[in-house]
Amino acid sequence: MSEKQGLNGAYYGPSIPPKRESYQSVGRGGGPLGCCCSCIFGLVFKLIVTAIVFMGLAFFVFWLIVKPNRVKFHVTDAALTQFNYSSDNNLHYNLGLNLTIRNPNKKLGIYYDRIEARANYEGQRFSTITLTPFYQGHKTTNVLNPVFNGQQLLVGSNLQSEYQKQTSEGVYEIEMKLYLRIRFKFGRIKTGKFKPRVECDLKVPLSTNGNSATTFETKRCKIDYFN
Repeated sequence: MSEKQGLNGAYYGPSIPPKRESYQSVGRGGGPLGCCCSCIFGLVFKLIVTAIVFMGLAFFVFWLIVKPNRVKFHVTDAALTQFNYSSDNNLHYNLGLNLTIRNPNKKLGIYYDRIEARANYEGQRFSTITLTPFYQGHKTTNVLNPVFNGQQLLVGSNLQSEYQKQTSEGVYEIEMKLYLRIRFKFGRIKTGKFKPRVECDLKVPLSTNGNSATTFETKRCKIDYFN
């Protein structure tokens, strides 16, 4: 198309489109704000990793210095003078135990802030008692004497048959569980609270007038520190 120009020099051709302004699009997460968030996230992540590594090293050094050993629980004696499961499903019982707790550690003391002892028969609890809290020093042995006495209603499909079987043998299978709340002491440092569980599977002979079908054998208990 030919361009036309007037006598006065004016331009009469097609209109010239206006210039388009260019805009730079900013994507999501871009710009100074997105960069700042990324920096903060990276810093927090590094701090968390550093803290975990530091705690791991501190625990490892502590273990090398202290070299902790497992506390040992044993039931050394048991006296069962009554264990009668009546026809109305009530268990009448009188059970006394000697429980020894040995702390073999040279540098660790133990606070027993709570000691709850439970007695079970055929998977059912028939008695619960709370023992006196105490502190156990280094390389020491303490003896506790839990006594379970009373009656409790127990109901189970096989309970009567198992009871009759064990009665004929003169020995009853009784389980004692300890639910503990403890703290460890190393020098002046005291740890937080732990809640281990101790399980003692016992075979206790019934004693009548001081006589029993067999003698009780010492039983070592199992410990679950991460219950």
